[in-house]
Amino acid sequence: MTAIASVLFYILLRGAGQLRWEIFVRSPSPLKGEYGILPGLINTLYIILLTLLAAAPVGIGAAVYLSEYARPGKLTRLVEFTVGTLAGIPSVVYGLFGAVFFGETLRLGYSILTGSLTLSLMVLPIIIRSGQDTLEAVPAALRESALGCGATQWQMLRTVVLPCAKRGLAASVLLAVGRITGESAALLFTAGAASNLPRNWLTHPLSSGASLTVQMYLGISNGRYIDEAFGIALVLAGILTALYFLTGALTAERRDRGEDSL
Repeated sequence: MTAIASVLFYILLRGAGQLRWEIFVRSPSPLKGEYGILPGLINTLYIILLTLLAAAPVGIGAAVYLSEYARPGKLTRLVEFTVGTLAGIPSVVYGLFGAVFFGETLRLGYSILTGSLTLSLMVLPIIIRSGQDTLEAVPAALRESALGCGATQWQMLRTVVLPCAKRGLAASVLLAVGRITGESAALLFTAGAASNLPRNWLTHPLSSGASLTVQMYLGISNGRYIDEAFGIALVLAGILTALYFLTGALTAERRDRGEDSL
């Protein structure tokens, strides 16, 4: 805890002076000597939204299948083993796979869409495992009561299990958002490092775009915008801290409701 507090304090110390309003509303321009994070903010939002659109339905659906419909057997064990394996693969490997499969094979090139599809594979294990734990935490008495009243499996799931687990499922999605926000290695291979503002909001995902984490990495690596990179780090730390407390609040309320229902 002390180490985390020390890191956050150092980031705050180095980055607080860089958080001026103008950096949030302009693009970086080496020719003018100006620094801005507006393109990075927009690209990050695009990546989060597109990744969740691809991963959240699949992840929650898989969690529902594993917790409610899957029978113990080889197939279920294989699916759970695959999910666990995906969770342990380094992000660089995901980046290489995304660049080859989505970028080259599907001809999406270096684009925000390529990066989002790659990250959707990365966050699937988070959503599936967390969602499965959430659904399995719903008291069995509630399921038995619904089935005893004549409800079908789907009616029980739709009217009892999912409403009870909705906050926990939302927390699993927030955990995925935290992973997406802090990722850089996979995006360097897939989304590229361009810092251009969208010319067309609909087609922008098909163009290259650097997220905030990639922009921070580039600022540190070239040694020119080190102080500004600490400003981005402070913004990211603020976002991740807010997600942490929001996730904690949702899971705490889920536990309280579970105890009350018992």
